[in-house]
Amino acid sequence: MDIANLQAFSAVAETGSFSTAAQQLFVTQPAVSKRISGLETELGVALFDRIGRQVNLTEAGRALLPRASRILEEVVDSRRALSNLSGEVSGLLSVGTSHHIGLHRLPPVLRKYTAAWPTVHLDLHFMDSEAACQAVLHGDFELGIVTLPLQATADLQQKRVWSDPLDVVLAAGHPLAHRSSLSIEELATMPAILPAKGTFTRELVEQAFAPLEVPLQVSMSTNYLETIRMLVSIGLGWSVLPTSMTDDEVRPVKVAGIDMQRQLGVVWHARRTLSNAATAMLDQLIAHGNQKTVPTA
Repeated sequence: MDIANLQAFSAVAETGSFSTAAQQLFVTQPAVSKRISGLETELGVALFDRIGRQVNLTEAGRALLPRASRILEEVVDSRRALSNLSGEVSGLLSVGTSHHIGLHRLPPVLRKYTAAWPTVHLDLHFMDSEAACQAVLHGDFELGIVTLPLQATADLQQKRVWSDPLDVVLAAGHPLAHRSSLSIEELATMPAILPAKGTFTRELVEQAFAPLEVPLQVSMSTNYLETIRMLVSIGLGWSVLPTSMTDDEVRPVKVAGIDMQRQLGVVWHARRTLSNAATAMLDQLIAHGNQKTVPTA
């Protein structure tokens, strides 16, 4: 089977559109149609049902898709392994990271990395940590620099780089902000502003509060910690934020029975070969973590 034909098939299956697949592959739409037609002729089956503007996989297409994905992954992995033999650190390095880590943790790492390896083209994508982990598993990125998952995933290798202590926080002007400590019952009477359900940080918060058996009044959710900090600072509720984000506007408060810390680090696919560029980034991150740097907000 021709690799270009398989790439076209995979792109159309993923996007559900010949035109979008063409844009993704940087070819024309007729070129994509020709590649799909060639693959269907070679296999002797229709791979897509084309009904109006809708493009859906046939039964044969659904059977081929996971196999095509594995073949394409093997091709990429083989090319990477052969390229690594040169020992050269260059080329494209695709990385997914969270907005918070990108703003508060990565700058010194990236500064040193780009100075050491100027021929590497960094393809940096900002997204939720959960999405970055899935993208690494899917093969879209080589590395994810993220809040580490609470549960291990078989195909996802991970390495802690930073420990990130978390505090319960209130607006500095809140009547309870200057108390030496609060009870969980007092906290539960106020609205909470927390990361969205399903995020690793929200899971950690829920695990910490679950043994206390006090329901939380979650009034708002957002995945952006900077937005949460702003909402807390104007007095709309309490939240949980990294210690590094507390200041004169948002103050940490002690809550009996609550002690939280998340782990930030790097993830990569356990069964794929890392490029020299990715290995160099991994080494840079580990070296940075070993320096025990003090985080800044």
